Amino acid sequence: VFMNPESGWEKGNVENKVGYSRRNYLVPIPEFDDLSGYNVDLLKTCDSDMEREHYKNGQFISELFTEDSGSLTPLPSIPFDTARYELLKTDKYGKCQLDGKYIYSASPSVKECNVTLRITSSTVTIFDDRGKEIASHRRLYGEERESMDWIPYLRYIAGKPRSLRNSGIYEMMPQRMQVYLDNCSNSDRGSVLKTLAELTDRDGFESALFTVDQALDYSATDPDSLLSLHNRLFSELPELPRMDTAADEMLGKIIPFCSSDLSSLDKVLMRGGEHHG
Repeated sequence: VFMNPESGWEKGNVENKVGYSRRNYLVPIPEFDDLSGYNVDLLKTCDSDMEREHYKNGQFISELFTEDSGSLTPLPSIPFDTARYELLKTDKYGKCQLDGKYIYSASPSVKECNVTLRITSSTVTIFDDRGKEIASHRRLYGEERESMDWIPYLRYIAGKPRSLRNSGIYEMMPQRMQVYLDNCSNSDRGSVLKTLAELTDRDGFESALFTVDQALDYSATDPDSLLSLHNRLFSELPELPRMDTAADEMLGKIIPFCSSDLSSLDKVLMRGGEHHG
């Protein structure tokens, strides 16, 4: 029976199944910390419920669904995007406010700029005016009012290293990175933060953090040592060709000479026909 588009209430059996699902799956009201994880468990519960006999046909509901599936039209090749998009302007710190009360960090590079938010039930993703992703956050609900991704602010705080401890970013850093920065000299701390930002942009934050771990073992707290260590750990070094066997033999050859006659040694010291000695 054909119904009006988007008018499921016109088909009574559909509405009855909504009530059945609510009474059996959502009573008492469920409590959870991860909405996406709960939805996965809820889908498994619904699939398990199909393994029961239909009240009229006497067949398992899963068998009836398999028969009906033969008449279904194919799903679209492009998934339907259920997200909401909203254009907002960031403040002087590169943060934006959603729904008038929830604050999400973007980046100092887009302070006082227009950004696009992709909003789902569980995530908020922020894009710049070219469509490049800047930051992604867990969506906030209830009394939790601010979500801060501090990694894009590394380069910003590098210009103000003395304010690191008062910026709120220091507390968000992994403890081993805090220890590393504490061991840096005041004069090097800004350069180290800038180097960490560059390494994060190049190879990702986890690689930069691994370099910090190694630097702590070597007590290497200056930016040049940090960069050199990272290059040794993550750069692809070219494989050197094997030396010629004849050259190996020459390296190990002992040239005998008489202490009273150094002419043979002089020949060894000849370079390009010019005597160096």
